[in-house]
Amino acid sequence: MHRAINGLAFTILLAACAGGADRFDVIIRNGTIYDGSGGVPYTADVAIRGDSIAAIGTLADARAAVEVDATGLAVAPGFINMLSWATESLIEDGRSQGDIRQGVTLEVFGEGDSMGPLNEAMRTRALAEQGDIKYEIPWTTLGEYLEHLEREGIATNVASFVGATTVRVHEVGYEDREPTAAELERMRALVRQGMEEGALGVGSSLIYAPAFYAKTPELVALVQEAARYGGMYISHMRSEGNRLLEAVDELITIARAANAPAEIYHLKAAGEGNWTKIDSLISRVEQARADGLRLTADMYTYTAGATGLDAAMPPWVQEGGLQEWKRRLQDPATRTRVAREMRTPTDEWENLYLLTGSPERVVLVGFKQDSLKYLTGQTLAEVARLRGSSPEETAMDLVVADDSRVATVYHLMSEDNVRKQIALPWISFGSDAASLAPEGVFVKSNPHPRAYGNFARLLGRYVRDEQATPLEDAIRKLASLPAENLKLRRRGSLRPGYFADVVVFDPAAIADHATYDQPHQYATGMRHVFVNGVQVLRDGEHTGALPGHVVRGPGWVGWR
Repeated sequence: MHRAINGLAFTILLAACAGGADRFDVIIRNGTIYDGSGGVPYTADVAIRGDSIAAIGTLADARAAVEVDATGLAVAPGFINMLSWATESLIEDGRSQGDIRQGVTLEVFGEGDSMGPLNEAMRTRALAEQGDIKYEIPWTTLGEYLEHLEREGIATNVASFVGATTVRVHEVGYEDREPTAAELERMRALVRQGMEEGALGVGSSLIYAPAFYAKTPELVALVQEAARYGGMYISHMRSEGNRLLEAVDELITIARAANAPAEIYHLKAAGEGNWTKIDSLISRVEQARADGLRLTADMYTYTAGATGLDAAMPPWVQEGGLQEWKRRLQDPATRTRVAREMRTPTDEWENLYLLTGSPERVVLVGFKQDSLKYLTGQTLAEVARLRGSSPEETAMDLVVADDSRVATVYHLMSEDNVRKQIALPWISFGSDAASLAPEGVFVKSNPHPRAYGNFARLLGRYVRDEQATPLEDAIRKLASLPAENLKLRRRGSLRPGYFADVVVFDPAAIADHATYDQPHQYATGMRHVFVNGVQVLRDGEHTGALPGHVVRGPGWVGWR
């Protein structure tokens, strides 16, 4: 009855506005509406005018320039990718093919590193360390970077956290020390600047150098600045493995001390010996929520993670940045120590190499040097055998030879835990990957398959096939939940007056196809995608439209 009343109300609203041919720009007819609330779906039409949803209901007498028949299809708000690394891929190709074809309409950046603020030394280093994608860096601040993307043309909307690592490097560099009082005050000022430019809060990634060197009080100080603007704290915690529960406690401590909401990036229990910790982790989160802390998490829908060989080596050897790391790895005594620490279980740092359980479960997927690209897709164990060396020595040799951290997939997680996490009511989703296409510069490396399949895999494998969570609730977790967590205006729901980020897909057909061996394969089943009222995907094919905008957080000066 409630849904019928809503539909009638929208129809009355339409009549009051005086109908007529071409009154709307777009009408999506007869679809099954999943409005993002998690409520029971219903059949209705959706009308779009300009960049916004104009009406939802029975619109049989209305007309539009574009009409889409959605009979038998799901119509939902566009999906929010809570952890996107499309920061560079959108510069190369603004179409955002891999994500658009899964229904993503907003990419959220900022896992520890953000594309600003930059000083001249950071800009010089970033240019020198670019991989296959080459680009100029005409911006200095985070806001200028986001506006640069919008000017160049992007299919998806974009938003970002300001990176705790980025502001640390800006003032402290890559040294393993605490900031001075003056440096910390300048770091806080950079966070304030980012928030006023529209950042969503502060993001951290604490297993990596130099982020690893930051102590809890430093993070509290930065998050306090974001909280004053209504921003949140989001973190790749200090451990997802041996000290997983202690890391959750630190995140909760930071959030409470800063009076900020918080989110855990890509929730997981990494390493078979830690899989049983997932229930204790969930209990900690739910207790904090019951105590009044707004604490949420996001995840990707795979049992392998992807990062670099830096996550296989101790942080001390990486102090000073890539070139210092490489220099140390060429010293025999240092190499002996690093190899020993790589093989030795520890709680002092996050050793993904050991957490996989075997170098056969460490896959090398991205090289900077053309001379090493033939190794793409091979395991660290295979390359070690090929070279007649130990896996530890091989990892060190590859970092030096490639002049990079070498992109790496680590098989770490439990399938049962993935299913359990998907069912949690406070979980949203992020690919933790770039948005790619199976062409051009992108095929020079193998991404994790999540770059092409994370969201389709949720809706196909886990929702439709395994019924890990109902479709209406999965869409809530893909749209309104992250929008509410990020305090976004007019995003994340199908409601009149909201921006027309709308997806139309076939729940019976949506599927991911990317694999670890052959990752460059688009998902299928997404029929139509509208971003800010403009059709970007039509009948499963990209239209070439680039209507994406910068989406700004609660502290943006433009809201004032």
